[in-house]
Amino acid sequence: MIEFLLKIAGLLYKKRCYFCGKSDDNSVMCKNCYEKTEFLPYKKFKTVNNVDVYCAAVYKNDIKKLIRGLKYHNQRELAYFQAKIMYDYWKNLRISEKEFLLVPVPLFPKREKHRKYNHMVLVAKEFEKLTQDKCRTEEHLIKRIKNTKPQYKLTRKEREENLKNAFETVAGFEVYKNKSILIIDDIFTTGVTLKEMIKTLQNNGFGNICCFTTSCSEHAL
Repeated sequence: MIEFLLKIAGLLYKKRCYFCGKSDDNSVMCKNCYEKTEFLPYKKFKTVNNVDVYCAAVYKNDIKKLIRGLKYHNQRELAYFQAKIMYDYWKNLRISEKEFLLVPVPLFPKREKHRKYNHMVLVAKEFEKLTQDKCRTEEHLIKRIKNTKPQYKLTRKEREENLKNAFETVAGFEVYKNKSILIIDDIFTTGVTLKEMIKTLQNNGFGNICCFTTSCSEHAL
């Protein structure tokens, strides 16, 4: 009886696509909207502190709406689709043959408590599932110890000062030193956030590091 009622409820209250508003696929991102994704070339995007950075798409249109929906508007189901976009790009790279420890960019505790989640941790865990656990998430390897200002209104110089010494590895990090690290984030703008995370890891003896972002700003192209 319960299953029957749930089935009826599912028919009556189908999910609408967050992007086009249609309910045909009963999904927060329908197939048609997903297939509009324009991937960047399948190659290294930038180098930061001698570390390769890969980027899946440009921060515009539905990619922008997806990231902002998950990040600011509590649309947590979008984490799967952000991860899927990253994975569908990632699997076309030669580097995807390797196993990585996924390290999502951390939030300052006060901000995470206010938001109630770290959006990139949600994405990392969905990405992990898509790789069938070939990549494993470790959200506690590195922490943000500085309550930084939001980056989007700052100049590059201001961003550098804002994020200077903002990260720190946690106690017991040594057990991961032989792992290949994949830092993941949502947007590459100036690369300052990645630069500071890379520097923190390198200063603590990590050598095998890559970075992967869902998108890049148009100014970063």
